[in-house]
Amino acid sequence: MSTDKPEEPFFADPNEALREIAQNPAAYAHYLADFHRVVLDMAAKLEILQRETRVHCRGTRVEGDKMGQAFLRSFPVEKSLNDVIKHLKGVTSGLEKSAHKRHAHDEKVKDVKRQRKEKAQLKQRKNNPPIESAPESPERHDAQNHDIRYAGPTSIYDLGRRESA
Repeated sequence: MSTDKPEEPFFADPNEALREIAQNPAAYAHYLADFHRVVLDMAAKLEILQRETRVHCRGTRVEGDKMGQAFLRSFPVEKSLNDVIKHLKGVTSGLEKSAHKRHAHDEKVKDVKRQRKEKAQLKQRKNNPPIESAPESPERHDAQNHDIRYAGPTSIYDLGRRESA
């Protein structure tokens, strides 16, 4: 081996793989699923350990114990394992939630792009409205919209639904 050239590390940037995973939602979900499996396996083994510890600690009696003293001695040990299992369940739900939120983030980014495109099109239409054709002559317009109700009654008996003053 020559000492002229220093050895290069195996990875130029150790965070590069995680950076690529963070950029791809499918890879992100797959990576978190691996952690999820490990945490679920740990939780299952800790639940077995909890059950066996409970049986052993509650069964350990000292001469002269009164009723419930073995339980009271085992309670702190059981509580500590219960807390760990509870926190692991929180971790598993957090991992699931994180994977869903990562996917929702990409969907939201796609929606934002689409909404901005639509907004730009609406703004362009507003600033440059299409040229409309000239309106029809007023004589034809009045003839088409002529309404009999507003012609005015000729006598008091022709009022119909109108009330008199």
